[in-house]
Amino acid sequence: MNHAVEVENLTKNYDGLTALDEVNFTVDEGTVFGLLGPNGAGKTTTIRILTGLTRPSGGRASVMGFDLAREAVKAKQRIGVVADTSNVYDELSAYQNLVFSAQLYSVPRSQWRPRAEELLQVFGLAERAASRVSGFSHGMRRRLTIACALVHRPALLFLDEPTTGLDVQSARQLRSMVGDLRDEGVTVFLTTHYIEEADLLCDRVAMINKGRIVALDTPDTLKASVTGSKVVEVAFSGRTAEEELQAIPGVFEVYRLGDRYRLSVGNDSDIVGAVVDYGRSRGLRVTSLTTLKPSLEDAFLRITGSTPAPVTGEGDVKGG
Repeated sequence: MNHAVEVENLTKNYDGLTALDEVNFTVDEGTVFGLLGPNGAGKTTTIRILTGLTRPSGGRASVMGFDLAREAVKAKQRIGVVADTSNVYDELSAYQNLVFSAQLYSVPRSQWRPRAEELLQVFGLAERAASRVSGFSHGMRRRLTIACALVHRPALLFLDEPTTGLDVQSARQLRSMVGDLRDEGVTVFLTTHYIEEADLLCDRVAMINKGRIVALDTPDTLKASVTGSKVVEVAFSGRTAEEELQAIPGVFEVYRLGDRYRLSVGNDSDIVGAVVDYGRSRGLRVTSLTTLKPSLEDAFLRITGSTPAPVTGEGDVKGG
């Protein structure tokens, strides 16, 4: 299978800070490839280099067979880019945005109208074709942004955090569109810190942390790497401390999810009895306890030792 993207020893430094540290990977044509990592891990820097917006400090990269150092213009003609924020024009209608994008990509004039109408239909925007984008919801803007990136029929589409800020329905629609694009033979390069999203969409994923690729494989293979453990989600009748749960014999990771705690434990540990005993010793009642199969998120936590998304007041990781 041919490679849509080839990256070899890619490095990027900013004023003494290493954003990418000898990154290596390939992306097969006609697949969905996910680059996963917390904010600041190097995902957007990688996309900026692969789309010709930033020059690397070292290493090499090629897109659709074109070396970005020597043939950047030819490479850009074969790709579409959807940045992490929508960049459509508020004062234009949805149709006008698509026609303008077609002009920018040098699409023949005879194809402007049929291509715009086709994309408006595909992305569920046909009824709002003549409406100004200023009145669109965030989800509609994202769909239009992706449509504009596809107007010239690129072989490779870059999606940088495509579902950030979307409501559940819009995010589901966008994920469905990604699957449809793959079925049509388009290669999709996806960056996200939503691990479940990558698990649903990607044929292969690379996990990046602090500028380095720390794992690269299929989602199923990465999940299988933590089959030597089991995962338990537990909730108590009152608040507890992650440090105390970390001290329970057999527990090696604790991840708080709202009022629940996700515990990674060894297969041979009697975690149910241990958790109940812990609750009794603290005067707490176990209100729910569920045993789960290891997920891609669990693999990420095990491999990187950090959360897949920026830690907020609602979650933290101990141990690992």
